[in-house]
Amino acid sequence: MIGRVVALGHVAGRDAAALMVDGQLEDLALDPPEGAGPLPGAIFRGRVGRLMKGQGGVFVDLPDGASGFIRQVRGLAPGQPVLVQVSGHAEPGKAVPVATRLLFKSRYAIVTPDAPGLNIARSLRDEDRRAALTALARAAMAGSDAGLILRSACDAAEDSDVAEDIALMRTLAEAVLADVAGPPELLVDGPSAHEIAWRDWAHPAPDEVDDSAHAFDALGITDAIEALLDPVVPLPGGGFAAVEPTHALIAVDVNTGNDTSAAAGLKANIALARDLPRQLRLRGLGGQVVVDFAPMPKRDRQVLEQVLTAAFKREGAEATLAGWTPLGNYELTRRRDRLPLTETLKTPFRP
Repeated sequence: MIGRVVALGHVAGRDAAALMVDGQLEDLALDPPEGAGPLPGAIFRGRVGRLMKGQGGVFVDLPDGASGFIRQVRGLAPGQPVLVQVSGHAEPGKAVPVATRLLFKSRYAIVTPDAPGLNIARSLRDEDRRAALTALARAAMAGSDAGLILRSACDAAEDSDVAEDIALMRTLAEAVLADVAGPPELLVDGPSAHEIAWRDWAHPAPDEVDDSAHAFDALGITDAIEALLDPVVPLPGGGFAAVEPTHALIAVDVNTGNDTSAAAGLKANIALARDLPRQLRLRGLGGQVVVDFAPMPKRDRQVLEQVLTAAFKREGAEATLAGWTPLGNYELTRRRDRLPLTETLKTPFRP
């Protein structure tokens, strides 16, 4: 199967969406199980609670007795109403991570109340198209102090669709910003799995959208999900890696397998480096990641670092590549933007 296919279906009785690129599972969105907490992207009216200066943040009271945590204290006082947006899923026993910088995100437009100015996706390189979008955006945002980001999907979109999207996000943003007073309340829910597929996988445009009853089985998505529940990741050339989350960090161990050639370590390491962002994304893993690469000459580290940098540069989630430790491991961090797949699929997902 060649091309870009979006499949909409159900996994474990919940909505799911999958993005297949040339027959490989590239992204996966699953509605979380009941009780997993608010969806990332949800916007709440909260109330500032205890300041935790030692932790560099403050707790925020959310509806139904839930708590959020903001990693900032400047300008916030206990009892103050505040608008916050969920930035990721909460770890077990911890408060929901939230931020005061709000994003109103749709398929073509992102309205940014705290970041004025107009930005157009760098992938849109045609100067005439950029000029037309700039004029359209300025007209749509006239009189507003909020900023606007036009996304890559605008490239092939009708101007009327882009203008409508901007208007909807602007109206939503203005309504939310005017609704600060009052008790803690959910104001905007986060996107579901099918909404994520429509909103975030529109560029490049899919060659096919398959919402048939057996799409996940026919396209090999069910098998791919099952493979992700195994910590072992086969690598080209016979090597393999083990991706195993612990309470403190994500441990990744790279092995050459039966390959005993002089370049076996570098080959296995490069293969893992290229695929690591996808593996972490699909498995829903984030936080601190420590990679124990296969043995290789130190002179090859620079090549491997270049591969890692290029791989994570294409990644949507925030990641920081910290570098080599004194013991020869490689450290990085990735933002926790979704639930671990093993938690999302606590029940068997095959019919």
